[in-house]
Amino acid sequence: MTAVNIAIVYYSSTGTNYRMAKWAEEAAKEAGANVYLARTTELAPQAAIDSNPAWKAHLEETKDVPEAKPEDLDWADAILFSMPTRFGNVPGQMKQFLDQTGGLWGEGKLVNKVVSGMSSAMNDHGGQEATVKSLYTTMMHWGAIIAAPGYSDPVTFSTGGNPYGTSVTVDGEGQMKLDIEPAVKHQTRRTIQVASWVKNGQEQ
Repeated sequence: MTAVNIAIVYYSSTGTNYRMAKWAEEAAKEAGANVYLARTTELAPQAAIDSNPAWKAHLEETKDVPEAKPEDLDWADAILFSMPTRFGNVPGQMKQFLDQTGGLWGEGKLVNKVVSGMSSAMNDHGGQEATVKSLYTTMMHWGAIIAAPGYSDPVTFSTGGNPYGTSVTVDGEGQMKLDIEPAVKHQTRRTIQVASWVKNGQEQ
């Protein structure tokens, strides 16, 4: 069985989705996958970043995390995305990255990639589900295979119950209201498992 290559691509302004991405990275390594963690390019003006101490601090703390490039997706068998919601949609930083994948799409290099998405918001009905489903619209255009967690493990019921992708509510202090680490790790393992079936099936 050939090991799966998984790219974990995230956007995080103050750290929530970075933590989720790091949990995914840990689970992927434990599962024996080859892992590449990358962040999307920050597009916000410096004045906006400077106005939020947590945002400014997080950007400085993660400055050494590589920025995601379309070729990372060509390398990957599986791709796990994590991002906050912006009015029920993916943030501009993630959208800009997705918009750069037209070349790969045109060459058919995104077909059969195994993908999954995670999200966060500041209230329980802040658009987490809509954000993940919005991401999946792009994935369907790619011809990718969506590995949503569904209710494939009981952990989904104890971590918010989102079948589309693990999501979390964050309070005004930036603290997650639920311990979603187990759900993130289950979703990562499931994505890798499906990608392994696809990759090794194609190689036969």
